[in-house]
Amino acid sequence: MLTILLATYVAVFVAEIVGDKLLYTTGVLAARYRTLPIMIGMAFAFMIKMGVAVLVGEQIKRLPPVLVACVTMLSFIGVAIALWRKDERRAAQKEVSAPKAAMISFSAIFFSEWGDVGQITAALAMATALSEHPDLHVSTVRAIVWLGAVGAMVTKGALAASIGAGVRGWIQSHVPPKVIRYAGVALLLLLGVLSVVETLTEGHA
Repeated sequence: MLTILLATYVAVFVAEIVGDKLLYTTGVLAARYRTLPIMIGMAFAFMIKMGVAVLVGEQIKRLPPVLVACVTMLSFIGVAIALWRKDERRAAQKEVSAPKAAMISFSAIFFSEWGDVGQITAALAMATALSEHPDLHVSTVRAIVWLGAVGAMVTKGALAASIGAGVRGWIQSHVPPKVIRYAGVALLLLLGVLSVVETLTEGHA
């Protein structure tokens, strides 16, 4: 069972860590909000997405690319609006509430890039584990693969969040709030556009 867990963890982590746009999205959010709420929202999003990947299997990559692209773009636009509407005077007095920051993080990740490389890798890991370990019950394999996949995704997000949190203090003390807001919104919209282009391109490949 440990072999399945480690194999899934490594496969999903390697598949997701290279060029993944949600890695940068997490970094942007962590540069604006406290790290813990971002991590909590991110973890819940990954738990659900990887749960779907393990249950549905390879069928997830058959989602209509246009639908995935639309939901992804709407997600990034929603998060960008949340950053834009953040009151600067209030921000100077106190932090955004933890539940709100967690919900923004959850939304940015949960509604983006369904059927991406991480979910497909988790689905393939599920199929491989079932074929290589016929003695194990399917529910046991699902639980192990799910844990490995979620662990890999949370590790990836934690790396991005730690980097974002590291520069957060410096940015807030050296960059005007208005510039931070413009830059954050612009980056999120750019990442959203890139995600949509990648989704549609892969869909026609």
